[in-house]
Amino acid sequence: MADNRPNGLKANKGIELLTWGTPNGWKASIILEELKEAYGKEYTWQGINIGQNIQKEPWFIKLGPNGRIPVIVDHDKGGFAVQEGLAILSYLTRHYDPDHKFSFSDPLDVSRAEQWMAWQHGGLGPMQGQANHFNRAAKERIAYGMQRYTGETERLVGILDSHLKETDYLVGNKYSIADIASFGWVNMLRFSGVDLDAFPNLKAWWERILARPAVQKGLSIPSKGGFGNDAYLQRLKDDKEFAEKEHGLMEAIAEAKKKYGYKYASP
Repeated sequence: MADNRPNGLKANKGIELLTWGTPNGWKASIILEELKEAYGKEYTWQGINIGQNIQKEPWFIKLGPNGRIPVIVDHDKGGFAVQEGLAILSYLTRHYDPDHKFSFSDPLDVSRAEQWMAWQHGGLGPMQGQANHFNRAAKERIAYGMQRYTGETERLVGILDSHLKETDYLVGNKYSIADIASFGWVNMLRFSGVDLDAFPNLKAWWERILARPAVQKGLSIPSKGGFGNDAYLQRLKDDKEFAEKEHGLMEAIAEAKKKYGYKYASP
């Protein structure tokens, strides 16, 4: 509704989140829900509809110069704004996770978490995002792009699957911001054209995190989306037309892989 379109900040205390229902947006909403449950840390949020380019408006750009969600504003620290999911995860736990329930105090574990977060920020997110673009958003299907980025996404999730073979979580066998950073992308692997069932350790990790109440709440901000793995499978069952289109897309991805001699390998 036009009347609900954000045109500036609405809070004057605490954390204010500007976000939308994407893997990057979920990073911020999930950690904020976890901090709320663990410490009673309340926050305010506004939905920034990226389809309406609200994130490109001058008031938003002043807070997040890259013109992307999510952005947080810490009104209790002079209106300090933080852009980029990785930086938001680090900022919020540095300032509001004193017991290190979702972060680490040991310097080596801090580094391990930073490494996995950097890996996601520079690898899984961009590559899976490109897979989504070439498989779904491009005006014409370009076989090379489809197999290149779907295959690279598979390679990267294979790294996660291997790492999770003997541990429940990415760092210190403890749920943390290292896991939250990648969770949102794994949560929509099926939509991206990747068979989650082919990566059993990763699937178990995804299910483990998905079961957390704060994660469920974070995934519902600003509203529950239809691109998560479970929602995607349910839609295949309920919507015949959607299932037929998806079947055609998966065949196109398979043909693109065949055309360029793609063979899965990880790492």
